[in-house]
Amino acid sequence: MIGRAGYTILLLAMTSSASHALDGEQSRGKALLQTLCSRCHAVGQTGTSPHPDAPPFRSFGDDKLYDEDFAERLQAGLSTIHPDMPTFQFNRADAEAVVNYLKAIQARPKAK
Repeated sequence: MIGRAGYTILLLAMTSSASHALDGEQSRGKALLQTLCSRCHAVGQTGTSPHPDAPPFRSFGDDKLYDEDFAERLQAGLSTIHPDMPTFQFNRADAEAVVNYLKAIQARPKAK
């Protein structure tokens, strides 16, 4: 039988993992990036990028590529950042899904 402490630990574990879960739109953004970009970029919260000039998406920071205009640039056809990068053009819903996923996975600086 699980005691009160066991239930507390179980509840904390469930709450902790739920806070890192992606919503439906973010999951769609991740799927798009995995399909289109994972040949060169690390798409998730861990791992290294297969291409040396392609930074992991989690390292972009809150103001690097997906500022307020980034979704619009994705819709217009994001210009290539490095020579091997193809140009992709997203519809509005897909662009917003990608931006929301990127925001969700950004590595945060560790507190000092």
